Amino acid sequence: GGGHTRGRKVSGNGGKSPGHDIIPVMDYFVYILKCADGTLYTGFTNDLDKRLKAHNSGKGAKYTRNRLPVRLVYSETFSDKREAMSREWHIKHDMTREEKLKLIDCP
Repeated sequence: GGGHTRGRKVSGNGGKSPGHDIIPVMDYFVYILKCADGTLYTGFTNDLDKRLKAHNSGKGAKYTRNRLPVRLVYSETFSDKREAMSREWHIKHDMTREEKLKLIDCP
């Protein structure tokens, strides 16, 4: 065995990692809501429950405010913020309503 370590490189401090070096793992979510009028809304957040409550209390996006209540019908989880934002953009700009409905598999 040649001294290979798995994972990230350990600095020369005897393998002890100071607490402030630990990066908290945060999830990012891309979600689709079905509004009361049947329309779909796609968004991005790092706290899905909080965001859903915000939407339904009228504090979410301007689009959903007049279309309450909204219902979460689809979500995807990402560990990378840029990936999540890119996915949100792709769903909003590249997908038709029919493609979104296929994605969420809801009539």
